[in-house]
Amino acid sequence: MDAPSKTIPIVPAPATSATPEEVSLYEISRKIYPRAVHGWFAGWRWALVWLTQIVYYGLPWLAWNGRQAVLFDLAERKFYIFGLVFWPQDVFYLTVLLILSAYALFLFTAVAGRLWCGYACPQTVYTEIFLWVERKIEGDRVARIRLDGEPLSARKFGKKAAKHAVWAAIGLWTGITFVGYFTPIRELVPAIPFALGPWETFWILFYGFATYGNAGWMREQVCKYMCPYARFQSVMFDRDTMIIAYDEERGEPRGARSRKVDPKEKGLGHCVDCQICVQVCPTGIDIRKGLQYECIGCAACIDGCNQVMDKMGYPHGLIRYASQNALTQHFGAKEMWKHVFRTRTLIYTGILLAIVTAASVSLALRNPLKVDVLRDRGALARESQPGLIENVYRLQIMNTTEAPHAFTIRASGLPGIAVVGVEQPVKIEGAAVQTVPIRLQAPADAAPPGPHKIEIHVQAIDDASMKRDERSTFILPRL
Repeated sequence: MDAPSKTIPIVPAPATSATPEEVSLYEISRKIYPRAVHGWFAGWRWALVWLTQIVYYGLPWLAWNGRQAVLFDLAERKFYIFGLVFWPQDVFYLTVLLILSAYALFLFTAVAGRLWCGYACPQTVYTEIFLWVERKIEGDRVARIRLDGEPLSARKFGKKAAKHAVWAAIGLWTGITFVGYFTPIRELVPAIPFALGPWETFWILFYGFATYGNAGWMREQVCKYMCPYARFQSVMFDRDTMIIAYDEERGEPRGARSRKVDPKEKGLGHCVDCQICVQVCPTGIDIRKGLQYECIGCAACIDGCNQVMDKMGYPHGLIRYASQNALTQHFGAKEMWKHVFRTRTLIYTGILLAIVTAASVSLALRNPLKVDVLRDRGALARESQPGLIENVYRLQIMNTTEAPHAFTIRASGLPGIAVVGVEQPVKIEGAAVQTVPIRLQAPADAAPPGPHKIEIHVQAIDDASMKRDERSTFILPRL
C-alpha cells in the first residue's frame, strides 16, 4: 500500500524593496595615463627607439651598386640586401632566419623575460614615440587627465587635433617607408599622391592606419590581448629566469611616512605606497602583486621606484631584475648570474651559435651560379645526320651576382658528345636569368641503345669558382 503523500508548503520569498543589482561580466577598459620616467632603463629604451627607427627609416634611402641597398622586389622575385641577391630558390635562408628568431626569443626569454617586448618590439617603440608626442602637446600625466576631464573647448580641441595630426603624419610616413622596401623609395615618394599604384596606396594607408591605431589608441590592449606572446611566455620562464620583481621582504609592510621617519621604528618596510610604479607602467599593472602576464618587461617601474628611493634615502633595488629563486633564497648578484647561465640557456646558446655558424658558412660558400636542365619533351631523340644522334635541352642559367658574366657550356659522359646549336660564350647580365636552348650530339654507336647518364658543365670564363655540373640523360634510340 502506498504511503500517504505529504504536501510541502511553498513559502513565498519575503518582499524586498531593494533594486536588483546589475553585474557586468566584462570589465570596461580604463584609459591609462603613463607618467614620464627617467633612469638607466629608460635611457636604454630610448637608445633602442633611436636605433630601430634610424635603421627602419634610413635603410631604404641607402644606395648600393646603383640601386637601393635593401629592396624586396616582389615583381622581379629578387631580394636585394646590400651585396647579396636572394632568389625564390634561396627560401632556405628565410627558414634559417625564422629559426634563428625563434631560438633567440627562447634564449632571451629564458634569461631575462620579455626583453624583446620591453625594448625593441615595434608596439613598444611606437607607443613610446606617440606618448612623447602626447606629453609635448598635452602635458604630463596630471595635465592629460585634467584635459580629458574638461568639457570640449577651443583649447582642448586644438590640442587634441594637433596631437592626432602629428600621430597621423608619423603613421603615414611609417607606411610610406614600409612600402619603400618593396617599391624603390626614390620612385615611390615623387609619385605621391597622384601617380601611385592601387597596391602601393592600399599598403601605405593600411600600415599607416595600423601604426596610428595600435600606438595611439590601443596601446596596452595590443600587448595584453592581441599579442600571443603574452599568453605563452610562461612556458619559457622558470624560477631562475630574471624578471622584474618586487622585493616583498624588504618592502612590506608598506605605508606612507616622512623622510625623517625611521621605518624600523614604525614597523614599516621600504615601500612608501606612493603608486609611482603603477603610474609609470604602460600596461597599468601593480608589480607589487607579483609576476603578471601583462608585464612587458620595460623596467619603467624600476626607474620610478629608484627615484623614490633616492628621495627617501633608501638603497635602490626594491623593484629590480631578479629571479624568483634569488628573492626567496637571497642570492647575491654573482650567484644569481650563475643560475641564469644554466643547462637550459646553454643549450639554447649552443643551438643558436651552431645555426649562425652554419648559415654564415653556407652564405660564404654559396655558388652564385644556378643552372636547371630541362629536356625537350617534344622529341626525346632524333638522328640529325647519318650516324649522329641529337637530344634537345633547355638550360635555365641564373647569374645571382650583380656583374655580367660570360659562360661556356660543354657536356661529358658519352664518347664524342658535343654541344651544338648555341653561340658560345653565353653572356648573362647581372642578377638575371636566361633560358638557353642547346642541342647535344653523340655518335649512334657511342653506347648501347637506351638512356645514358651525362653531365652538362656551365662555367664562367672570368671566374673559375662560378661553375655548375648538372646531371641529365642522353637517349640513344635503336636504328
